[in-house]
Amino acid sequence: MRYRKWTDNGTDIQFGHGEADYWVDDACGVAQAVVSRLRLLVGEWFLDLTEGTPYEDAVWGKHTKETYDPVIRARILETEGVTSITSYESGFDGETRSITITVDINTEYGEATVEEEL
Repeated sequence: MRYRKWTDNGTDIQFGHGEADYWVDDACGVAQAVVSRLRLLVGEWFLDLTEGTPYEDAVWGKHTKETYDPVIRARILETEGVTSITSYESGFDGETRSITITVDINTEYGEATVEEEL
């Protein structure tokens, strides 16, 4: 698996360092792919409007932990290179109206941890 790295602040893809700009067969690349997939909303990618995390239909609004956790977990498990989830925690912050997840995953290349605010 070859995956372009993000810049240090995680807001753009990295350029200018040749092969050092890529994760190649690395658990960190798989973890970054998980975050990318979680950040993508259904209908946001013009090449495939069905691709993305269904936040509007299954996560945001009056949905509960029991309904949104399976959606998020499935999205993680469907990521290329992920073989299993070894631990998963999520929490809802009513003040910021965000969900924070911490996930330990096994990948084809080793273990990785994903921490993300959605």
